[in-house]
Amino acid sequence: MIGVIDYGMGNLYSVSKALERVGVPYFVSEKPEELKEADAFILPGVGSFGDAMDNLRYTKLDQLIHDMVSEGRLLLGICLGMQLLFEESEENGTASGLGLLKGKAVRLKAEDEKGNKLKVPHMGWNRLSFHNESPLLTKTEQGYAYFVHSYYIDGMEENALLASADYGVRVPAVVGKRNVFGAQFHPEKSSTVGMSILTQFTKMVAEQKVKK
Repeated sequence: MIGVIDYGMGNLYSVSKALERVGVPYFVSEKPEELKEADAFILPGVGSFGDAMDNLRYTKLDQLIHDMVSEGRLLLGICLGMQLLFEESEENGTASGLGLLKGKAVRLKAEDEKGNKLKVPHMGWNRLSFHNESPLLTKTEQGYAYFVHSYYIDGMEENALLASADYGVRVPAVVGKRNVFGAQFHPEKSSTVGMSILTQFTKMVAEQKVKK
């Protein structure tokens, strides 16, 4: 059973519908005592990094996440939820993140290296390029994913970069280290690519349960 973490800033409806499409049992909760019963977790997110972290700390869901990750349970962050996995963000000053992965969320540049203007926020489809192998990814996923964001992760560990997209800079699109994973784009809006990632995540959860 996957627990979708509700801290007041997640795209819960679309994530829930996507999980229903891949046929995985899940529940949505804001209560740490309920979420402790989940086999794995999804951390969605839309909005401001600092506000999101404030909500997680206020509800003590940040501690739950750290505890469950320490126990080896799988975690998948989506969009803002992926950025929250890292150490900090420069959005509206500097805000500390969960610190589960090394790196910092910085604002996308308004032009590329050749001086071509870019719209920020970045909204649209971008092709993924693969970097490191992971059970979260399959060969069929080297297609296009749908992004909506103004910040990207800089300074992350290369071995944690699973896939990237190009938008003036290299944008980490899928990340993963040990049992912590993230997708900068919206899997639930990314057609075959997104559904494949959610399906692979559920398979990883099932395999983890068998090993236990």
